[in-house]
Amino acid sequence: MKENRILHKKIFLYLTEFFAGMSVMAVELGASRLMAPYFSSSQIVWTIIIGTIMIAMALGNIYGGRRADRDPSPDKLYGRIVIASVWIALIPVLGKYIIVGISGIMVFAVDTYFLIWAAFAACMVIFVFPLFLLGTVTPSLVKYTVDSLDDSGRTVGTLNAANTIGSIIGTFLPTFVTIPAVGTSVTFLIFAGVLLLLSLIYFISNKIRSLRAVVAVIVLAISCVFGSSDHFAFWEEDLVYEGESVYNYLQVKENDEQVSLSTNVMFGIQSVYQKAGGLTGTFTDYALAAPLMAGQGEKENLDVLMLGVGAGTYAVQCRQYFDNASVEGVEIDEKITWLAGTFFHMPQDVPVTNYDGRAFLNVTDKKYDVIFVDAYQDITIPFQMSSVEFFRRVSEHLTEDGVMVVNLNMWEQDPDNINAWLMDTISHVFGQVYIADVPLTTNQELFASHTGGLEEKLKNSLPSIKDTQLQGLMRQMSRTLRLYKPGNHIMTDDKAPVELLGMQVIDGLIRKEVSYYRDLFDREGLAGLRRELGVCLSFPILNN
Repeated sequence: MKENRILHKKIFLYLTEFFAGMSVMAVELGASRLMAPYFSSSQIVWTIIIGTIMIAMALGNIYGGRRADRDPSPDKLYGRIVIASVWIALIPVLGKYIIVGISGIMVFAVDTYFLIWAAFAACMVIFVFPLFLLGTVTPSLVKYTVDSLDDSGRTVGTLNAANTIGSIIGTFLPTFVTIPAVGTSVTFLIFAGVLLLLSLIYFISNKIRSLRAVVAVIVLAISCVFGSSDHFAFWEEDLVYEGESVYNYLQVKENDEQVSLSTNVMFGIQSVYQKAGGLTGTFTDYALAAPLMAGQGEKENLDVLMLGVGAGTYAVQCRQYFDNASVEGVEIDEKITWLAGTFFHMPQDVPVTNYDGRAFLNVTDKKYDVIFVDAYQDITIPFQMSSVEFFRRVSEHLTEDGVMVVNLNMWEQDPDNINAWLMDTISHVFGQVYIADVPLTTNQELFASHTGGLEEKLKNSLPSIKDTQLQGLMRQMSRTLRLYKPGNHIMTDDKAPVELLGMQVIDGLIRKEVSYYRDLFDREGLAGLRRELGVCLSFPILNN
């Protein structure tokens, strides 16, 4: 190996290992945030990300070791790091378009586990190559640092320690500093810049002219201009806010009639504020039956707890329709709480604890007349808030005639769907469970109590409802409310397969939504799709 001044004391090699380990973990965490707005942040998506990255690193280790044996010049290693930095810098510019493109192809290519296949394909295309290149770092550095067998153990141990320490910092820094402060896109750019700077120091200190490095600097500069925005829903024109928190991707839309919050660009709306007041046309309208079932009209004070406040739609409605309602909430995402006060007019005197809903129940002794559980995170359910143990904790915090209402947002006909599992689990805890379908949606509202008779209580409360619009809705709901007959699906803290069950529902929804376009493609090919999509783009109402 030729004389190389910067490598003479090996410190630069240890720094290279340190920053490579840091960048790998930063890219992995960035991958989860880039994917979450489109595919959710479930355990399944995390498994796909970790699995594909481990594949890339393993292949990189093999390739890097062989290249180091064949050509022991560090110039090649730092050249690969330059390429990796360029690729990572381009992810904020091109990544979201690649994800949407792959999703569009997968809609027509697969019938089951759409999100799994689409997420896997997106990971392979976007992240495998740069992490394969970074995977070549460790075996190459071992080749350059080990001078003899006498100190090989100590040298390799030091390299691994440097990589591990870098990985630790690369785990905490994006999660708690860069992503909340400047977003996912800028996080990618920061670590791309770190890798590029590392390579530039090597080339400059050794007086090596590298056209590759010059091009990389130009690409990074261009990416900083065009890729520094976290505009994941790039086709949306009416966003008044788009950002990220420690837990979620967040977007707020506004039009002349309402403001809405979504945590996923492809599926669902979490909260709605109607500017003219009144009912929202969403599942929270139906959840207003819970206070009536709990005897709201007979109580001086009605204590309502929301586990999953979102942007406060239910809090606003409870305060609007029930003068005696005392509302408080638990919301794990502090930024959503800020959005609730900024865009959704949630009353300032509604206390919100930024904490996990189940953990909150573990530390409070208060009992409530109504507990509203809306624990969906984007399109998934936290498993710890779907188990029989969780619902027992909810039951313990209800008054004697208290009512739990749960928003179930992935209804389908399959008797083994995720809602059936949830309803059976809840029925294992509560004496009676009632279900109401929310028209024109995939939502169902579940009402549970120990005393029973909820249907009769709702009917008896109808004359006391002052608002005619709400009274009409509750009257209609009282005719469709039905007692649930439980099955044997029980979810526990040990076994709650919410991710797989949720994926099955999403597959069904996607198949239903795209069946028309698949048939059109079978009949007329791409020409028919282009014609139809052109019509849809000309008439935006068809896209709602």
